[in-house]
Amino acid sequence: MQPERRGMADYAFAHPPYNLLLLRIELVRKFWRCEMPIRLFLTLLFLFLASIAQAASEDDLQKLREEVRSKGWIAYSSRSDNGTWDLFLSRPDGSDRHNLTNTPDFEEAAPRFSPDGKKILYRRLEKGSTIDHDQWGFQGQLVISKADGTKRENLGEEGDYPWAEWSPDGTQIASLTKKSIQIIDLDTLEVIREIPRKGIYQQLFWSPDGKWFSATGNHGGESWTVVRMDIETGEVNALRSHKTCTPDWYPDSKSVILSSRPAGQPGDDGYGYTQLWRVDGEGKDQEFLYGQDGLHIYSGAVSPDGDYLLFTKCPDDGGGAERSGGTICLMRASDAPTIGGPSPDLRKVHPDVNDGPVLDIDKGWEPHWTFKEIVVIP
Repeated sequence: MQPERRGMADYAFAHPPYNLLLLRIELVRKFWRCEMPIRLFLTLLFLFLASIAQAASEDDLQKLREEVRSKGWIAYSSRSDNGTWDLFLSRPDGSDRHNLTNTPDFEEAAPRFSPDGKKILYRRLEKGSTIDHDQWGFQGQLVISKADGTKRENLGEEGDYPWAEWSPDGTQIASLTKKSIQIIDLDTLEVIREIPRKGIYQQLFWSPDGKWFSATGNHGGESWTVVRMDIETGEVNALRSHKTCTPDWYPDSKSVILSSRPAGQPGDDGYGYTQLWRVDGEGKDQEFLYGQDGLHIYSGAVSPDGDYLLFTKCPDDGGGAERSGGTICLMRASDAPTIGGPSPDLRKVHPDVNDGPVLDIDKGWEPHWTFKEIVVIP
């Protein structure tokens, strides 16, 4: 007696698990043998499902835009219509964009809000100057203005007050000179304290609690190491070594956000790509935040409440300061770690990621965030 004829699916599920492989093979064969209308239907079904996924992604981005739109302002450097670098102000979702400086005869770079959000400091360079992504803190003249760009005051001459950074109360600045770290009173411009720089050579930032500096320096025989300095004692400890730079503080002063290019990456003929990381003050707790094959991630900054991250992504190592910057992006801190695009190399190293929404805000460089409300007169 002949057995009852059954379909491939019935047979496969009756004889697991080996025949499930046969089922998959058979389904692929049947797809290519099927009539053209069926093939067309399956193709349209695939495209429909892809469009649903894209729509869901757009919904997530729109929710993030609405979530951050009213949370203060970001300031950043960007190329203006006249071709020079100007300072711009926008809402965190990229809306309500204003050119704060609009100076065709100068290049302005790297704005930093004062802790109370009422002022900004930045570097002003001669027109046509190339901003060096490593040395920009030594370039140009220091300028302090109101947060809306008015009442500008030039401090010193070209090259004075390098790497100037606000104190937590906004009454002083720290400056990283080639000889030492100086703490300067803003009312008198007198140096009230000098601290040996202990191998620190760029990117000096003062913690919100006033106790620490973070910076890039030489430490323990390694160059390009992000370090933390105890301002009281001058002691230095490494946070992360090997091709690591551009630190900035989380609002709790317990961690820094930084850029790091880990060794052993296959991309770009082994040169690799720079990623965004969070590291605690002891250098023990290290967390990958964001990365993308083919792009370098720089200019990391944290929102005043610690809930959101800003950064730039650019195919040029260094963040593109020498040209037109990179794409300024925003993501939720709770969505870390996130990987952009397919990024097969990076996903092999970090298979468990959230892939949360990432907003593209504008083309620019070195963004900074305040929750202070700013009235800008057009």
